[in-house]
Amino acid sequence: MKPISLLIILPFLVACTPTVKVEAPDKPIEINMNIKIEQEVRVRVERDLDKQILANPDLFGTPKKK
Repeated sequence: MKPISLLIILPFLVACTPTVKVEAPDKPIEINMNIKIEQEVRVRVERDLDKQILANPDLFGTPKKK
């Protein structure tokens, strides 16, 4: 009885084996990098403005330091 039941169950077990495919993608891999460089530019502008304000204290109506 066991060999007959094994022959009946064996095709079902073979049909359920998982398969893994490893394939290269059709399209190239795209890496989207949204980088903000605003901070560096802003620091440079702020430093330049600080220098200009200190060199010309009357530029914006700021009182002179004593």
